[in-house]
Amino acid sequence: MKFMAIIPARYASTRFPGKPLALLGGKPVIQRVVERVSEVIDEVWVATDDERIAHSVEVFGGRVVMTRSTHKSGTDRIREALDIVCGLASPNNQAISPLPRSLWPDVVVNVQGDEPFIQPSQLTTVMQCFDDGLTEIATLGKPFTSTDALLNPNSPKIVTDLRGNALYFSRSVIPYVRGKAEEEWASCHTFLKHIGLYAYRREVLCRVTELPQSPLEVAESLEQLRWLQNGYRIKVGLTDVETVGIDTPEDLERAEQILNNHYDKKH
Repeated sequence: MKFMAIIPARYASTRFPGKPLALLGGKPVIQRVVERVSEVIDEVWVATDDERIAHSVEVFGGRVVMTRSTHKSGTDRIREALDIVCGLASPNNQAISPLPRSLWPDVVVNVQGDEPFIQPSQLTTVMQCFDDGLTEIATLGKPFTSTDALLNPNSPKIVTDLRGNALYFSRSVIPYVRGKAEEEWASCHTFLKHIGLYAYRREVLCRVTELPQSPLEVAESLEQLRWLQNGYRIKVGLTDVETVGIDTPEDLERAEQILNNHYDKKH
């Protein structure tokens, strides 16, 4: 099975403009993401709408594809990037030699461009979800370790069936633990935090990007509910690794401390 990773990277960000180019341990954040993903997946592309990011990627030797600036989600951006790389859409002022059909990926992995500490084990876990021939989309879940984080609506929760397929994603705490005080919930049930790493079979990616927003997606502001509500099967791999995303300058400072204190210096 052939895998391709596409990393969507935007310059514009309300809380942290230009964060893909922010330096973390002397390297741009986007470079650290590319280097980590390349440890596991050979075909890695950055998809961006910004010339500054494209130039930075080219400087450190990465592969980059320019996409439109009008995309509403990273999923839409990686769909356009995939089409360009496979020769199904015209490059945007770029000289890109399209992949021959024999090298088209079976699965496309969508890695967030602000996750410089993504672990090889996490990528491997989401890729292994496709050992199940029925898996159409895959993502990750991690058990919550505290009630405070569990109650945070910015940390979406997942419930799965007994085969590890997603039943629902929510910003609310699910399931509700009847007969127990909220502070006891984490000790009564294993709640799963959603980790925003996705992978899609190539043909499924093409189909889901054609779907209109669904009522549940609009209500929760969670794109994956569009796919669930349209009947797509999302396999949830389990990880015990906490992600360290960078959304603000303060997150970057924290990431720098992690890099200095705990992270393998060879990276």
